[in-house]
Amino acid sequence: MSASSSAAPCELCTTPGGHVVWRGEGWRVIRAADELFPAFYRLILDRHVAELSDLSPADQARCLALLVAVERALRQQLQPTKINLAAFGNMVPHLHWHVIARFSWDSHFPQPVWGTAQRSVQPPAVQRLACTLDQLDAAVAAALEAA
Repeated sequence: MSASSSAAPCELCTTPGGHVVWRGEGWRVIRAADELFPAFYRLILDRHVAELSDLSPADQARCLALLVAVERALRQQLQPTKINLAAFGNMVPHLHWHVIARFSWDSHFPQPVWGTAQRSVQPPAVQRLACTLDQLDAAVAAALEAA
């Protein structure tokens, strides 16, 4: 991974960006540490590129295949109300996608995870998932290996 051309080093070039679940072919998938949204994953390109259109058509296709693999694994394991996909890069201009399983009971639903909380959740969100985080990570990794 290379450093960003800006004055500050790129966080996703210098750190894994979360708990690494899978790494392969120039990409990695991490699970973000977020108590409110425990099924929050990121697909991160291992080299510093800001935009999807900066990738070759083959790399764009690979990105989409990996995104779909993460989404399918989350849907199969958790049966969420919705999967949110987002690629902003405003704070960290390094190509990465957010893949977040959302539930009608989550603290912000139907608002975005970055929006205003709508309710408190008890028991905690991680305890409401249909499987453990270790099981979920294993399912995500297996889906990525098969992609």
